[in-house]
Amino acid sequence: MFVGLVTTAVGSLGAPLLPTIDADYHVSVGEGQWALTISLLAGAIAAPILGRVADGGRRKEVISTALVLVALGCILAALPLGFGWFLAGRALQGVGLGLIPLAITVARHALPHDRAANGIALLGVTTVAGLGIGYPLAGLVVQFFSLSTAFWVGAVITVLTIVAAIVIIPTSVPGPHARLDLGGTLLLGVAVAGLLLVCAEGSDWGWGSIKLIGCLVIGVAAGVVWVFYELRSPAPLVNLRLLAHPSVLAADIVVVLVGAGIYPLLSLVVRYAQTPASNGYGYGYSAALAGLLLLPYSFASFAASRIVQRLLKRYSLEALVVVSSVVLIASMVMFLLTRQLLIPLLIALILAGLGTGAVFAINPAQINAGVPAHETGSANSFYQVLRYIGYSLGTALSATFLVGSIPRGGGTPTEGGYSLAAWFAIIALVAALIAAVLLSRHSKHASASLIQTIESISE
Repeated sequence: MFVGLVTTAVGSLGAPLLPTIDADYHVSVGEGQWALTISLLAGAIAAPILGRVADGGRRKEVISTALVLVALGCILAALPLGFGWFLAGRALQGVGLGLIPLAITVARHALPHDRAANGIALLGVTTVAGLGIGYPLAGLVVQFFSLSTAFWVGAVITVLTIVAAIVIIPTSVPGPHARLDLGGTLLLGVAVAGLLLVCAEGSDWGWGSIKLIGCLVIGVAAGVVWVFYELRSPAPLVNLRLLAHPSVLAADIVVVLVGAGIYPLLSLVVRYAQTPASNGYGYGYSAALAGLLLLPYSFASFAASRIVQRLLKRYSLEALVVVSSVVLIASMVMFLLTRQLLIPLLIALILAGLGTGAVFAINPAQINAGVPAHETGSANSFYQVLRYIGYSLGTALSATFLVGSIPRGGGTPTEGGYSLAAWFAIIALVAALIAAVLLSRHSKHASASLIQTIESISE
């Protein structure tokens, strides 16, 4: 749970503070958005590295080292060193986002069987559920103190977590040292960074520009080479052969699409709510009040993670994933059509929380039931990579839609930019629904085995 607190802090120091970051550092909406995107990129790259090293039996040491990097990142972001150093700090903070799969691995090995299932499900939604509380708290700190103070608070939280990790996390079981796949790490980083640059800078560079096409080609090529490299490596960063298990493949595909479709909703709502009503839309809320709008999302996510454990004993896994996808689509349709009204917006956030909490509680259990115990860290890390890639792509594209709607003379995004972002999210979520339905036809046997595994852990 302490690790979950850090991931919540990292996330909370991004989206709700974007308007303040834009103003304090005198940067554009697109440039300021990198404060969120770069931490997600760092998390996507850090997750498999931390997972692979931890598979070598050094979980306690890896978690402590990663937390030190997060604390350093908070300090860099808090100091008045300029926007470049601020982004460097946010990148270091993103390392903390790669800790959730490690925490899941520790839970599987350290907790009694009767607590492991609930613990894993709770960790699966910790980040998204905690943001509903972290966003308004971060907004309050910025409103009454400063942007710098918010990051100093983040540093203090991380230092306390380091102490807790040293005291609470059990000493790792001795085992063979895992070999770090440097080639795979480099290729993965280039692939993800290339695709993110395409999504984030399309409006500024031009969709037909040489720079954008070059980034696209490099990103895709690096991704293809990475797949072949990992399949041939004796000690891969990610064991891609685990995708042969239907439940693992289903979880990984759905999480990318759900992440891309629903995560941008949080930053869209916060930015929309802080837009002055004089622009023809928006509520003119402060950062703290805008963050409070996400409390229903947070509570709904947490509630869904608890309810899912009981529903799995009565309903099929396929049915729950499909229903969750439908609920998520409904939430984005409501945001598209009724975001000008507060009550419908809150209902949309509740639906989004229920759908997200259910999906993210089911997915880690799917993966843990489908892989050998010694591959848990690697498999959960790859899942987390895909989750953050989905987050990053969705966030970057949403920012691109907003930036593209800004009038040539400057100013704030138009409401049409929010509509385009909502349409993109709906398309991604519909794709997640289709993937869930199609994959369920090929994984009924695996699903039955999974449910038996979860029930055996819970009993």
